[in-house]
Parts: sequence; C-alpha cells; structure tokens
Amino acid sequence: MTPAADAPSTPPEVERRPVRDPTAVRRLVPPVLAALAALAYGLMGSQQFHRLVTRSWDLGIFTQLARAYGELRAPIIPIKGDAVNLLGDHFHPILVLLAPVWWVWPSGEALLWTQAMLLGLSAIPLTRLAIDRLGPGLGSLAGAAYVFSFGLQSAASVQFHEIAFAVPLLALSLTALLRDRPMAAVLWAAPLVLVKEDLGLTVALLGGLIALRDRAHRREGLGLAAWGAGWFVLSTFVLLPLLNNGGQYDYTDNLGSALEVFWPPVKWVTVAMLLLAAGVIGARSPLILLMLPTLAWRFTGTVEFYWEWGWHYDAVLMPIALAALLDALGDRRTGRATSALRRDVPRPRRRIRVLAVAAGAAVTLLLGTAMPVLDVVRPAKWEPTWRAEPAAAALEAVPDDTVLAVDITLMAQAVPDHDVQWIHGPNQRVPDCVLGDEYAFSWDGRPPPDIAVWAEQTWGRSYETVFDDGGFTVACRE
Repeated sequence: MTPAADAPSTPPEVERRPVRDPTAVRRLVPPVLAALAALAYGLMGSQQFHRLVTRSWDLGIFTQLARAYGELRAPIIPIKGDAVNLLGDHFHPILVLLAPVWWVWPSGEALLWTQAMLLGLSAIPLTRLAIDRLGPGLGSLAGAAYVFSFGLQSAASVQFHEIAFAVPLLALSLTALLRDRPMAAVLWAAPLVLVKEDLGLTVALLGGLIALRDRAHRREGLGLAAWGAGWFVLSTFVLLPLLNNGGQYDYTDNLGSALEVFWPPVKWVTVAMLLLAAGVIGARSPLILLMLPTLAWRFTGTVEFYWEWGWHYDAVLMPIALAALLDALGDRRTGRATSALRRDVPRPRRRIRVLAVAAGAAVTLLLGTAMPVLDVVRPAKWEPTWRAEPAAAALEAVPDDTVLAVDITLMAQAVPDHDVQWIHGPNQRVPDCVLGDEYAFSWDGRPPPDIAVWAEQTWGRSYETVFDDGGFTVACRE
C-alpha cells in the first residue's frame, strides 16, 4: 500500500490538466470586450437620442442634474417640480462626477456614452478573473455573456440612471474578494452607499460575508457592514426627508405587504433569469445572497416595472451573478470551489462548468430579437426619423435661456439651452414658452387642438403659436 506521505498534494484534475499561461488572452480579451460593449451601448444611446426614442423622463432629469453640477449649483431639478432637489428623491451624490462630463460635452447624449463606458469597464476585472479561474476559452465566454447580459442591455436601453456607477464598483469589489484581497473589496464597495440609498443594505451584507469568509479581516468586514447599514439609515430616514420638499422618503408609498413578495408570477420569471445568469450553480455561493436586498425592495414594491427584467433594475445584479458563478465553479489553479457552507469543496467537473457558463449566455441569447443592442446592427434603425428636422426647428424656435415647458420627447435635448420643466408637471411658475408633441404618450392620444389655447387655460397667460410642424408645436407668451 502506498504510504499516506506519498499521496499527491493537489487534486487529480489539476494534475491531469496542467495550467497553461493565458497571459495574452487575459491581457487582450477583457479590454476588447469592454471596448465592444461600450461602443455598442454608446451607439445604441446615440441612435435613440437622434431618433427621438424616449423611454422615460429620466434622461431629461439626469441631464438637468449634470448641467446643475457642471455649473457648480445644487441639483435643483424643475422637471420634477419647483425647487426640487434631486438629492431628496434618491441619494446619489456620486453623480457630482458628471460635472466634468458636462464641461466637455453639455448634452444628454454624453450621459448615454458615460453609462456605456461604465458598463463596459465593469467587464475588465470580472473577465480577467474568469480567464484565470476557468481558462482562456471558458473564461472569455463567461465575460462576453456578462457584458452583453440582459441586465446590462436593459439598463443601456432605458437610458441613463445612477446605477451605472454601481456596476463597475461591484465588479471591482467582488473580483478583489475572489482574489483573496478582502481589504481591496472593502474599499471598492464603500462608495456604493453614495450611488443609491438602498445599496447600503447590499454593502452591509457584503461586509457580513467578508467577516464570515476571512477571519483575518473580520474587523474590516464588520466595519463595512456597519458603514453600509449606517448610510442606509442615515440617507433613507434623515438626509432624503431633509432634502425632500415634502419632508419624506417618496418611495415608501410604493411598498406593498410582505405577502405580495411572491406574486405575480413575473417575479419568479425574473428570479429564474437571474439564476440562469449565475449558471444555476452560482446559487451554491454565499455571494448570491447579495441579490436579496435589491430583490426585496423590488418585489415588495407595487410598481410593475420593478418586477420585470426589461428595465435597469437588474444591472447591479449582473456582477453578483457572475461573481457567484465563478465562486461556485472554483479555481483551476487550486481545484477548489465555494459552497454556502464551505470554501474548499471539490471543483465541479468540466461538463458542469461548461453547462453553467453556457446557461449564463443562453438566458440572453434565448431572448433573441428582443435584445435591444441588436438595433445597432439593424440598418433601418439608423435611418433618420422624419421628425428629426421638425424637432430641431422646434427647439430653434424657442429663445435661449427661457423657461420652457416641454413634452418628454425633446426634454433632454432642450435642457442645455433652456430652463426646462415638464409640460404636465406640478410647477407653479409660468413658462415663457411651451413645446408640445402631439405624439407624446402623456397626451394619451388626445392632444389639444391648439397648444396656445391649452397653455393659456393652464397658466392664465396669453400665448401665441410660433412654430407648428411634424407634430411639434411651440407657443410663447405674447
């Protein structure tokens, strides 16, 4: 019998499959994927911007915020209402970083490209980690499946939101954790509390996982947990009500009862898609728990958009899904993986690893033509809309620096040169001009026959029509 001392010191699979140096692949593939994704998402944003595709009023709101920060002012956003400080809506002081973007390119289109680059950037650390752990081929596929995942595509499609800053921070933090650099993971995660108030709970949970995962860094993990929980309480219950005109946290009314968490079934579809993004086996990793804070507020919410996969709410979950997948699949250099109970479970067989990575790609591929980024390669989507010229002319008809009440269609485009408010907003101030779009969804198919008369009835002042073409009408005070 062979003595125990002669037993191999590494798992058999590691011996059978010697590690090859993937230096060239790990150096080239991650930045190439990042550049491709940033280019694709940026082009999609420009395509939407110039074709007047407006998914919501959010791009107009954040464009107005970027202008305020660029002009070194508080983020007072008339689009939301008179004297509304956007820091009283959601807590996202990290968006002050948009000021230099505005100085260079004062346009809502610049925000779309900024978001595209942030989403693309997040692929670099995660893809490099995937290559190190899974090998060049499988690791590159995992990185591609991540950066073009349904969550990131949806976020780019519905245009700019503050969560764009959270995605690379999460990617860098989770990558550092899986590389056994918990202090770096703590430092990358700490700024997440400045992206959005609810991310404080994610940070707190991550701190708890770090404390449990690495006894040598338990203090840092517990410190991060306290930091995240503290900022969640401070921002949600103190700062937001303090900066809010109504003295409250506006989104409390959107929460339903705990019993509504499990219904309707669309919520389970979203959960299934997230599990597939994590290769299913990612559910074995404790990191999958980081999805719970985001899913908790979404599924207790009464807003249907929260439950579905087609908006920006899944973007922050995509780095978590890939990190959990890589954690559960283990490292080819050690032959070990992680489960919910242990860090040294045997690494899954190659067939399982391939199927897991394929599942992450398939959940996006199966959506086929529904994926918005494909619009970039559809020639018809690059053809100028017939309303582009009338839209530009309508904006030209409005004198610069006037108070303009505008429909959502041209809201972001109007912000750089005008003091913009929403045409259907709660503002009490009287606009100098009104720019209506008869095709805007806010009219519910019943636009007023004469926008000047409608404006006079709404604000009690006389208006005269100065432009009318392509469905756009501009009326200014006489």
